[in-house]
Order: sequence, then C-alpha cells, then structure tokens
Amino acid sequence: MKVIITGASGVLGSAVREAFKSTPHQVLALSNTRTGDGLVPLDLTNTQEVEKVFAEYKPNWVIHCAAERRPDVAEKLNVNVSGHLASLAKSLKYTLVYISTDYVFDGNSPPYTPSAKTNPLQLYGRTKRDGEEAVLSVDGAKVIVLRVPVLYGPAPKNSDSAVNILLDVVQDQSGKQYKMDHYATRYPTNVVDIANFLVRLSVPPILHYSAAEPFTKYEMCLVFAKILNLPHGHIVPDSEAPKGDSATTRPKDCQLYTKETEDLGVEGGLGLSLFEEWWTEYLRK
Repeated sequence: MKVIITGASGVLGSAVREAFKSTPHQVLALSNTRTGDGLVPLDLTNTQEVEKVFAEYKPNWVIHCAAERRPDVAEKLNVNVSGHLASLAKSLKYTLVYISTDYVFDGNSPPYTPSAKTNPLQLYGRTKRDGEEAVLSVDGAKVIVLRVPVLYGPAPKNSDSAVNILLDVVQDQSGKQYKMDHYATRYPTNVVDIANFLVRLSVPPILHYSAAEPFTKYEMCLVFAKILNLPHGHIVPDSEAPKGDSATTRPKDCQLYTKETEDLGVEGGLGLSLFEEWWTEYLRK
C-alpha cells in the first residue's frame, strides 16, 4: 500500500510516519515548513502541484494531518485544501483520512458521539467542522473523519504541543507566576497511540479516538511537577470561565465518545497510554 502523510513534520504527522515505517507500506511524507529527514516539501494550497504529486505517486491512502490555527490561513488549509484532497480522493480512488478535533463541539453536553450535532465556539473549531463538511460532501469519495482531542507525545520542541509545553511551565523555577486553566476538561491523547491505531484501521465515515483520563491543564502541570519532583506554587489554578470580548472561547468539556470506535474490533483495540505512566517513562530516557 502507498500512503501520503500531510503535515508529516508535526507532532501527530511525525508519529504517523514513524508508525508506518515499521510496516511494508510505502510512505510519502509531505511538509510545508520543515525539511530534511526524508520530508518532501509541498505547498498544499498550490492545487496544480498537489494534483501533479498525487497523480504521480498514486496513493492508496492519504492521511491529512496538516492543519492551521492562524486566522489568516486557517480556512484556506483546514477547509479549502481538505475539500480539494477529497475531490482528488474521488478521481484518484484513494481513501482520505481527515484529522479533525474535539473542538467541533461546544463542550456543554459530553460525551459526544460521532453523530452528535456540532457547535464549535471558536475559529479553529469552526474551520475544522467546515473541513469535515467539505470532505464528506464529495460524492463518491472514500473519506474517514477522525476526531481527536488535545495531543501530546514525542516532539522536536515542547512548544509544538499544548500539553508538552506545560513541562516548560513546571520547570520554570525563576519565580515567574503562571495563571493556568483549571476550567476546561481535556483528554490528552498520545500521538503514538493514534498513529499505531491508524496503521491497523479500515472503516466508517466519522470516528472518535481519545484517551479516557480527564485533566485540566492545571492538573496536567501537577502531574509533571510530581514526576519531576519540582514545586508548583508558581502555577495558579484558574477555574473561571473565559470572560470578555477578547477572551478566547474554550469549550468546558468536549469528551469524545469512543464506543463505536472500540466496537470496530480493530486488532489491539484503542491501545491507549496512561498519561502519568507514559510521561514518567518518557522523561526518564
């Protein structure tokens, strides 16, 4: 099987690429911002170049990990590019796996089933929801939407992950104080687990993949402080809901219901890591 991975230099894309290395499948790893280590540069917004590369490679699967949060380019990459890849999935007859987010939900009535009504509260969630609609609207295209929550795992820089970067906060013993979100419940999920699951996957149009352990970012910091044996008095829990026109709207709890995914009977199941256990082992390396 021939697989194309977009966003292959990102935290999730890197893990997916690594997972497929241990299989007999051929992989084309695409990246827009980083080069080297076998990464192939490609601007996904350049439709003609994308069509040329994809037609020449003739993929069986395309795993679309590339995504954007920046307001000026989020719609272009999350919606327009995704719709184009779905159109190519139809004409080139490959399966497109579109990676989406728990932020397509408003966080008011978890857990959310794959068929639950979406209601994103902020731009990133809206563009990813619009991306879902774009890929699923292409008649005749074989598409899988895989929604995932906040991610952690091996990364070139801690700042590449909203979870990994909390390590920097805990390790900053300079006296600086941090106000840390203790309002929104997240379900930090390991990118290596998702990658290994994708290798074993074959299936329905919308799926959820998520760890089951709930944490706020403040609680994640407490776990890191425990593992690192560091004080955490400089990190102050902020349990208030976001307020004011300038506040970034955050859903309170977007837990993804994963029973349908579990019921697929994929060999090895979801294969979920335990958050504290994984970080303890990883930080000892």
